Amino acid sequence: MTHDRFAQLPHGIRVCYRVTGDDGGIPVLLISGMSQDLTIWPQEFVDGLVAYGFRVIQHDNRDIGRSTPMSTRPPSLLHQLRGRARPDAYTLEDMAQDSVGLLDHLGVERAHLIGQSMGGMIAQTIAAHHPERVLTLTSMYSTTGAPGVGGVAWSTKLKIAKRPPRGKSEFIARHLEFTAHLAGRRYPIDPVVETAVATTAWERRGVAGAAGIARQIQAIQASGDRSKAVSAITAPTLVIHGDRDLIVHPSGGRATADTIAGAEFVSVEGMGHHFAPALVEPLLERISAHLRAARPSPHV
Repeated sequence: MTHDRFAQLPHGIRVCYRVTGDDGGIPVLLISGMSQDLTIWPQEFVDGLVAYGFRVIQHDNRDIGRSTPMSTRPPSLLHQLRGRARPDAYTLEDMAQDSVGLLDHLGVERAHLIGQSMGGMIAQTIAAHHPERVLTLTSMYSTTGAPGVGGVAWSTKLKIAKRPPRGKSEFIARHLEFTAHLAGRRYPIDPVVETAVATTAWERRGVAGAAGIARQIQAIQASGDRSKAVSAITAPTLVIHGDRDLIVHPSGGRATADTIAGAEFVSVEGMGHHFAPALVEPLLERISAHLRAARPSPHV
């Protein structure tokens, strides 16, 4: 079984990561979303990529899972609701540098990037500022930060505004409630699977994760409109978005595809903001085809 490893990066961040697949496989970096640790990716999706000959790298972003928890004071709920980042906030570019630093640590020159939600924003940032490191970009239910697109539904804002859970059982219950809300009716959650996901997440971070999530929200807010940078992306790009997304409005996915020259946009009917079990096979086929269509140099 793949196990946690750690990389101490030159800029002080300690990143927890896992690698699955043969050393000679073409690297794929999976970048998780806000509040999500590396275990959020369905194992069937990871195994499917490996079966296609890819070497899959997953990691905890800073402030989540077993990667470095930052020491800056988290923003208050009022700061978050107003969208005003504190002066000491880190940004998506800082988080992108963590991912690039992990690639350096592993000796990976170029990789396919797949990011969901905030992870899509980080992947976009890497593709924009470090194009030489990117084979392809897949941005899942994400956005560019442009005003007027990709907004959060009020029903979701009210759930986010709840006080953090105070123990493991409450954490699991809250995860089930929130994930069911985001998944929608066509692709509902599997309570058994999501209970296991929440249990693992709790064990890997515990109650201290609430401050990290607040700082990650702030990172998105501090990064603002990234449209200009996103428009410079040259990597072959696939944008996937559900038409029932209640945390990143589908307009965010459309804006991402419209901003990147040559990007392909795939709208998934009935999909919310969740990588549901029933979506693993069709999305694996669509994403792996995108990755395999690129022709990397022999030295990746």
